[in-house]
Amino acid sequence: MVHIRFEGRSYDVTESQLGVAAGMNDSAIKERLAQHFDVSRNRFDSYVLDRRPSGDLIVRPEAVYG
Repeated sequence: MVHIRFEGRSYDVTESQLGVAAGMNDSAIKERLAQHFDVSRNRFDSYVLDRRPSGDLIVRPEAVYG
């Protein structure tokens, strides 16, 4: 499962819906996300991809403190 936080909303999609496969690097996954949401690739430049031990992937904006 891929959990995505994008533009203030949360989405849960399967890897197959995004075309994401095990071993893909962050750049390739961000490209697939941009295609899925029909936005420019650079919209995901500051996003963090967190690979969980369960196999899930969490995609979220980078946290900024201060």
